Amino acid sequence: MFGSNDGERPLFLQVETLLEEAILSGAYPEEGQIPSITELSVSCKINPATALKGVNLLVERGLVYKKRGLGMFVAPGARERLQEERRRQFFAGYIQPLLAEAEKLGFTREMVAKMIWEGGDEA
Repeated sequence: MFGSNDGERPLFLQVETLLEEAILSGAYPEEGQIPSITELSVSCKINPATALKGVNLLVERGLVYKKRGLGMFVAPGARERLQEERRRQFFAGYIQPLLAEAEKLGFTREMVAKMIWEGGDEA
């Protein structure tokens, strides 16, 4: 069920993430239509206002846009922009802390790279 694994985050943010993941995976290609607010609210078992709030976050970021009378569509370049956002988040959330901890432990970047690529234990 929607939201069962992510009870800490508001549902509208989970809707945003759900749609981001679908855009990244290619399930919703650029210029392709995303589900309507009604479809999202039914499939996720949430209030339509909550679904709309999640979709509007993507609209504000320029990742989806509305075609009057037709629905919501994935904006050109949305997948690439999402990938770039995620790369920055990955670097800040994983790589920088990993390198900082490695430095404290006396590992060089080369040693860290070897551990990653070969799964070796340099310790």
